[in-house]
Amino acid sequence: MLSEIAPLPGQRLLDVGCGTGSLAVMLAQAQPMADIHALDPDPPVLARARQKARAAAVRIFWHEGFLNDDFLETQAPFDTVTSSLVLHQVPLDGKKMMILAMKRTLAPSGKLVIADYGHQKTRAMRFAFRATVQALDGVADTQPNADNVLPDLLRSAGFGGIEEPVAFATPTGSISIYAAHNEA
Repeated sequence: MLSEIAPLPGQRLLDVGCGTGSLAVMLAQAQPMADIHALDPDPPVLARARQKARAAAVRIFWHEGFLNDDFLETQAPFDTVTSSLVLHQVPLDGKKMMILAMKRTLAPSGKLVIADYGHQKTRAMRFAFRATVQALDGVADTQPNADNVLPDLLRSAGFGGIEEPVAFATPTGSISIYAAHNEA
């Protein structure tokens, strides 16, 4: 995912649903001259993320909350928006709203990079996904991802240049990296 994002000096990047901050820290380490912003609604998780960033001696702008109008009005635009392992847990309408909000957060020529459970193409990956992710997170929210809904949602939101450069098998199912460009 880091190579797909490829942060550049002076860019503004946003990690949506940053969790404990692993991706944000890696981005800051990869490009110390970029402004890395990380957003998550969970205060204890953000506290762990801040601690991780301090230990790594990197600068990250932490934001507690959701990707909503208030956040967009005060923080947008960003050159790149990322999200990892968030969308599969969100109901279909929420997935649509998040992707639209990510598009609105991007600069006109911005890039979106998502890593999440995607199309479970093989019997083994479908079984692993059902036995782990769906057993924990439920079927209703996760099944659209397994059915390959993310590329369609990106197209519907107005993204262009949609690619799935990487899909890899894990013990919990197949994870895909999706890249798309804002076509303002």
